[in-house]
Amino acid sequence: MNGKQWLERLPVGAEREGKRRRRPIEQLFRWMTFSFALLIVLIALWMVIALLAQSELSIKKFGFSFIFERTWNPVKGIFGALPFIYGTVVSSIIAIVIAAPISIGVALFLTEMSPRWLKSPIGFLVELLAAIPSILFGLWGLFVFVPFIREWLQKPVSRVFGELPLFSGAPIGLGMLSAGILLAIMIIPIITALARDVISVVPTIQKEGILALGATRWEMIWKVILPYARPGILGACILGLGRALGETMAVTMVIGNRAEIKTSLFAPGHSMAAVIANEFTEATEDIYLSSLIEIGLLLFLVTFILNALARFLIWSVARGPRGGKRS
Repeated sequence: MNGKQWLERLPVGAEREGKRRRRPIEQLFRWMTFSFALLIVLIALWMVIALLAQSELSIKKFGFSFIFERTWNPVKGIFGALPFIYGTVVSSIIAIVIAAPISIGVALFLTEMSPRWLKSPIGFLVELLAAIPSILFGLWGLFVFVPFIREWLQKPVSRVFGELPLFSGAPIGLGMLSAGILLAIMIIPIITALARDVISVVPTIQKEGILALGATRWEMIWKVILPYARPGILGACILGLGRALGETMAVTMVIGNRAEIKTSLFAPGHSMAAVIANEFTEATEDIYLSSLIEIGLLLFLVTFILNALARFLIWSVARGPRGGKRS
């Protein structure tokens, strides 16, 4: 082998030697990342197992009737979670129905319509609003927002639509409607920030292409931006819904904390997270404590089911029409 052939072969051998040296490091990194991912799964399973073990007494005594029972009476030892499930779901639905269109509108304004000098201040305020602790929202809601809702929303609506079951009852300010609107205010910054990031990655060439064909800005948003960003926007709404389902302090201070099921949005209600926070220190009997822990287990399951359904919705949307893939 002459010198020229040796020089030609040397880089190949050096490259192979480098690969041999990197192989253990790559294997170590792969196992480390796999271990981190497995740790998340183990933590979730650990939480479920712990909740099941601690709520075993309640599960054995009440069975499935615990989910459908309306009575919550610690004195008589009768516990049912239906009023808390109802209050949690209703207030969260009110929140997401109000927050989703507002958040998408703010995100579209920041990315497509806002002047450059206005984007940074509004974006900063959105991020700041998302960082406010929930207890501050609860205090503001109790002393400022609830009186405002009572005087300017509930009383006028009661005078006009008070005969309808949805708006019946005394306009006291506290209730599921107030809790839902307050939750909407709390999750608007989360959905807005995530939706803005999703909309900002829509390819510019697609937007410029439809504008070059003579479309208006509204048509560009409706036919290009929203279809392209729809899965990401749905994902942002899911995260906002998850925040609404698990919120405790703010809801506790404005929902009324009454374990009842009523069709009126003005009526006081209760939530699963709020009842755990309010009564956990008062649970002196084993069955009482076990029932509260079972409510926590149900909250975990409700959150899991809603997120699973939402993920399925995103998957269905991402596939495109007739089962085909999005282009």
